[in-house]
Amino acid sequence: MNNFNWDSSFAVDFDLTTGFSKTAETTKRHLSQMKDMYYDVAAAEEILKTEDPLVYEFYELGCPERAGDLLFGTTILYPGTVGGEYFMTKGHFHTQLATAEVYYTLDGEGYMVMENPEGDTMEVELKKGEAIYVPRRYAHRSVNTGTKPLVMYFTFAADAGHDYGTIETKGYHKMIVEKDGKPAVIDNPKWK
Repeated sequence: MNNFNWDSSFAVDFDLTTGFSKTAETTKRHLSQMKDMYYDVAAAEEILKTEDPLVYEFYELGCPERAGDLLFGTTILYPGTVGGEYFMTKGHFHTQLATAEVYYTLDGEGYMVMENPEGDTMEVELKKGEAIYVPRRYAHRSVNTGTKPLVMYFTFAADAGHDYGTIETKGYHKMIVEKDGKPAVIDNPKWK
């Protein structure tokens, strides 16, 4: 006998036959939507004269956005650079600042760039088959330093929300750039 107590409001949004949310969303971000996120905006504008590459896409396959549920999905971040700065996700804080998040790298390589409101930073390498923990109160951005797509699974509290605006004007305190053919963590000149 099954003793599982099913919450019927969850069943409205989740299809047990496919394992996906009926309200799952796919978001694609092209360079034209992110050009101001890069330090070298002129380099981004030069690329945009001939193409508008897909920088990343993510698929949220989670539950209703309410306390007690988990939102989850995958991010695919493509390889490339803008003025020597690697392709990256826009990055965000959570609206509920005290929310942590877990990422698991399915394929590719890169960095997770993190910082809290006080400006303390962490840059953690992303490697296939490894999970990383983004602590509560830390904004986070993924950076692809490899030559193939960086594919990651993520999960966090479904009611956490996203705050993209706080870091949009100056970005993060640290940047990941290509230097002598390798990734390097440098200070973001916008913060000087």
